[in-house]
Amino acid sequence: MRRILYIVAVILVIGWLLGLTVGNYGNIIHILLVLAVISLLLSFLDKST
Repeated sequence: MRRILYIVAVILVIGWLLGLTVGNYGNIIHILLVLAVISLLLSFLDKST
């Protein structure tokens, strides 16, 4: 489970970076970043239990 969340977070961060540099997508880009951070936090919390 932790590995899947980490992979999802990496994909979301890459999508966020591409969205900032390639296109003008508005607030959806920042939502991707928030989802990536949440995924990382969940993976760290899952790791500690």
